[in-house]
Amino acid sequence: MSQASHANRIQKGILAIDQQLYDFIENEVLPRVDIDSDSYWSGFEKVVQTFTPRNKELLATRDDIQAKIDQWHLDNPAKNGEIDFPAYKKFLQDIDYLLPEGEDFTVTTENVDDEIAHIAGPQLVVPVRNARYALNATNARWGSLYDALYGTDVISEENGQENKGGYNPTRGAAVVAYAKQFLDDNFALESGSYTEVTGFKVADGKLVIAQGDNSTQLQDPSKFVGYVGDADSPTGILLKNNKLHAEIQIDSSNPIGKDDPAGIKDVLLESAVTAIQDSEDSIAAVDAEEKVEVYRNWFGLMNGDLEETFEKGGKTRTRKLNPDREYTTPDGGKLVLPGRSLLLIRNVGHLMQNPAILVDLGEGQEEIFEGIMDALITPLLSINDIKGKNELSNSRKGSMYIVKPKMHSPDEVKMANDLFDASEDLLGLPRNSLKIGVMDEERRMTVNLKEAIRQAKERVIFINTGFLDRTGDEMHTSMNAGPFVRKGDMKSQTWQPAYEQWNVDIGLETGLQGRAQIGKGMWAKPDEMKEMMDTKAAHPQAGASTAWVPSPTGATLHSMHYHQVNVSDVQDSLKSRTRPSVDDILTIPLAKDTNWTDEEKQNELENNAQGILGYVVRWVNQGVGCSKVPDINDVGLMEDRATLRISSQHIANWLHHNVVSEEQVMEAMKRMAKVVDEQNANDPAYQPMATDFDNSYAFKAACDLVFKGREQPSGYTEPLLHQARRDLKSSA
Repeated sequence: MSQASHANRIQKGILAIDQQLYDFIENEVLPRVDIDSDSYWSGFEKVVQTFTPRNKELLATRDDIQAKIDQWHLDNPAKNGEIDFPAYKKFLQDIDYLLPEGEDFTVTTENVDDEIAHIAGPQLVVPVRNARYALNATNARWGSLYDALYGTDVISEENGQENKGGYNPTRGAAVVAYAKQFLDDNFALESGSYTEVTGFKVADGKLVIAQGDNSTQLQDPSKFVGYVGDADSPTGILLKNNKLHAEIQIDSSNPIGKDDPAGIKDVLLESAVTAIQDSEDSIAAVDAEEKVEVYRNWFGLMNGDLEETFEKGGKTRTRKLNPDREYTTPDGGKLVLPGRSLLLIRNVGHLMQNPAILVDLGEGQEEIFEGIMDALITPLLSINDIKGKNELSNSRKGSMYIVKPKMHSPDEVKMANDLFDASEDLLGLPRNSLKIGVMDEERRMTVNLKEAIRQAKERVIFINTGFLDRTGDEMHTSMNAGPFVRKGDMKSQTWQPAYEQWNVDIGLETGLQGRAQIGKGMWAKPDEMKEMMDTKAAHPQAGASTAWVPSPTGATLHSMHYHQVNVSDVQDSLKSRTRPSVDDILTIPLAKDTNWTDEEKQNELENNAQGILGYVVRWVNQGVGCSKVPDINDVGLMEDRATLRISSQHIANWLHHNVVSEEQVMEAMKRMAKVVDEQNANDPAYQPMATDFDNSYAFKAACDLVFKGREQPSGYTEPLLHQARRDLKSSA
C-alpha cells in the first residue's frame, strides 16, 4: 500500500495523525465523552505498537498457507475435475489449514440486547458514510405493510392493479386484502376474518373485536399486548407473535381508513430488528477525509443526534432518529418499545491500511492497519451509549456490537478479541462491553469455525454466512486446481449447502441460541420483492435468526417470514441432527469438463465484466461503495465488494486455465464499459469510461482486478480500489 503522507499531521509519539481526523477526535469527541486527550493518544500508541507486528504475522501466515496450497495443486494436478482428495485433506491438516477440533464448549456472552439474543427478524446492512441512508436504516425498525406491498411487485399489476400515476383504488384493495390475510394467518380470530371486522375496543383488559352486530376475540388472547388512544376507541392495536410486534393503525378520517369497515388505515410491522452500519464492504473510505465522515455519522448515531437535511420532491427535508413508541398495556400499564433498530457497526478486517494515521515502528512511516484504528476509535465514539447517557439509546445492556469481517482463522479471531480487550482497557470500559460478530465468509474460517468461536466465547454475538465473499475465497484458495464451474452454477456445488448448514449447526453446538444471532446473507435484488417473498422464508426455516435485506421495504416484507416461522422452535429441532461432512465443504467446485460453447463463454465473460465495471466506476469516481447496479439484463442488483470479488476471481481463474484469452477479456471489458456508460447516461455526476480508456482510473482498476486477480491477497478487491481512488483524488 502506498503512503499518502502529504497531509498536515499532528505528531503523537510514533503516530502522525491527519489533521482532519485529529481535529474531529480532539474537538468533537473527547470533550463529549469525557476522555483525557493525553491518556487517550498515549494509550492508542501503545496498542498500535503491540498489535501491528501481530497483525503482520497473521497476514504473513495467510500468504504462506496460500503459497503452499498453490504449489500443492501444481504438484498434484486434477484429472477430469477431480483431485486426490485424501492426500489433499491430509496436506491441509499438515499445514495447519484444517485444525483439530477441541472439546465441546458453550459461549458465555452476557449483557446482550434482546434484539440479538432473543428476537428473530430481518437485518439491514447500510453504508454508514451516507448519513441519510444510515438514518433511514436505523428508523426501519417499524415499517408500513401497506406501503411495502403497494410499491412492490408482491402485488401484481394485472387485473387493473397497475402501480402508476396517482393512487389506484383497485391496487389498494389488493394491498388491504393481502395485509388482512397476514393478520388472519398470524393473529387468527376465534370466528371469521379481519375482512369482517368493523371495530376494536379494549374492555376489562381484553381486546373486543366487532363484526357488525357480533363480536369476537383473538384465538390466542395473549397476542394482544397494547393499544394507543382510548380503550373505547383506540387508534392503534398492538399485537405480538414470535416476539415480533404488529400494530393495526385505525383512523376513519384517513384516505385509506375511511373506506375500511373498521377504519384501518395501515398495518405497521416491526421490521429491521437490527441494522449493521457498515464501514467496510459497502463504503469507499480511502483516507482521513472519508474516514472522518464514517466516524462522525457513527458518533451521531451513538449520541442519538444525527440529522441530515436533503432535497426530495422539490422540498427540503430533515431526517433524524425516531423516538421510542409508547402503548398502554391491557391492564392499563405503560409499554415502551424501541423506535429504532438495534445497531451494530462493521469495522474493517485485518488486511487494509489507511493513511489517516502513519505509524513509525523504527523502519520508517507506514499506514496504520485500519482494523486497529477502527477498534480504538469506534468504541470511543460509542462511550456515551455504552454508559447509558443518551435519551435515544442504542444498547440498553451497556454493550457495543462490532461485526468483524474477513477473518481467516481462530488466531485471527483471538487477535480481534485481544484487541477489543486493549480498547476496553484504554477507554475504561468493563471487560466484554465490546461484543464481536464473526463473519464466516472465508474458507479457512468455515472449516475451523468452532475453534474460532472458542477464541471469543465471552463476547461473540453473531455468526453469519456470506455466499459471495465465501465463493470468492473458494476460487482464490484453489486457483491452481483447475477451471471453476460457471458462476451461476456455484450455488449447486457440493460445498455450498454443506457450508450453510455447517454454520447453523456449529452455532447451535456452541450455544449461540439465546445469546447471539445466526445469520444468513443478502437478498441482492431490491426490485424483485415477490421473488424474495417466495424464497427467503428458507432462511428462518434453516434455523437462521436473522438474514440480510437490501432496504427498509425489504425488511418489512421479510419480517412476515418470522411470523410464519418460529425460529427458536426450528433451532430446537435442529440440535440433534448430524453436522455436514467437512469433506463436502472442502470439495472444490471444479468444472468436470470445459467444453462450453463460444457463446456460453462470451456470455459468462460479459456478465462478469459488466458487473465489475458497473460497480467499480461508481466506487472509484464517485466514492459510492454500495450501488444498485443494472446487470447485463438490466435487472438491478445490490453490489458491494463481495460481488466484485467473485466476478473478478472468476474471470482470473478462466484466464489462468486458458478457458478464455487476454484478448477476449479485454475486448469484453471495453464493450461492457460502453454498456455501463449507457446505463449511467442520466447521471450528471457520472464520468464515462469508454471515451478515454487509457486515462480512466475506474476502467484501469476494473481491468487490474481481473488481470492481477491471482496476485491479490485472498482475491480481495480493496487494495486496487483504494489505490485507484486515491490516485484519482490526488490527480484532482
